[in-house]
Amino acid sequence: MATPLVTLAQAKAHLRVVSDLEDPDIQLKLNAAIQIAVEYLDRDVFATAQDLADAEASGQALKPDPLIVTDMVRAGILLMLGDLYANREETVTGTIATQLPTGARACLRPLRRMGC
Repeated sequence: MATPLVTLAQAKAHLRVVSDLEDPDIQLKLNAAIQIAVEYLDRDVFATAQDLADAEASGQALKPDPLIVTDMVRAGILLMLGDLYANREETVTGTIATQLPTGARACLRPLRRMGC
């Protein structure tokens, strides 16, 4: 089994959640944040070099230029998770409508595979 890019414990620490009551919701949003990041990067992302080697050895079809997760990627995932967790609705009433600021794109953009 592959190592997670970000663990539930890391996610909860980032969100400053100490109880286990919200674990299913946090895991759901964490899975979504990871998928968003990987789709945005347009690269296969692995938690460890061993996970990458195992995927290659299994004959798994990989996108060009696979990536071992970096702190920048983890930070981008955690920032997206924080946004998904804090903004549980698409619209926020009582405020001026603007795009919610996140640093996720800044963390992920330099590693994004371009031109494909």
